[in-house]
Amino acid sequence: MLSTGEIAPEFELPNQDGETVTLRDFEGQAVVVYFYPRADTPGCKTEACSFRDEWNAYRQQDVAVLGISDDPLADLAEFKAKYDLPFHLLSDKDGTVARAYDSYGEKTVYGNRVEGTFRNTYVVGSDGTIIEVFEGVDPEGHGEEVLSVID
Repeated sequence: MLSTGEIAPEFELPNQDGETVTLRDFEGQAVVVYFYPRADTPGCKTEACSFRDEWNAYRQQDVAVLGISDDPLADLAEFKAKYDLPFHLLSDKDGTVARAYDSYGEKTVYGNRVEGTFRNTYVVGSDGTIIEVFEGVDPEGHGEEVLSVID
């Protein structure tokens, strides 16, 4: 895992609409970068909706939220629309960005070993350094949990 105080790795990924989003787009602003395994699965829905449900508080704190998975763009667009998610969902198709954030690798899913995205979250401060790390996240109430370290 990356540690607090480290510079967050820069990235450039397409969002659900195919538009390029970079970490430096949010320079001077705190950013929540959360990695999740698969769009529109129960845990990922719960996690995404917890950020959505706290959206006004994130906006009041001027904090951006970016969800990253290895899903294709069409799945991200559908997921965003279905749950009215007010933040970017980014497609890291080959897991390059997730690997840079120690959030991709071998894991066990239903008894099978597969490569995929881990459920981790990083809070990046306005200066580009990591100010908080959440590893192996419990999706329930995660949006509120993250917000509590930003206040």
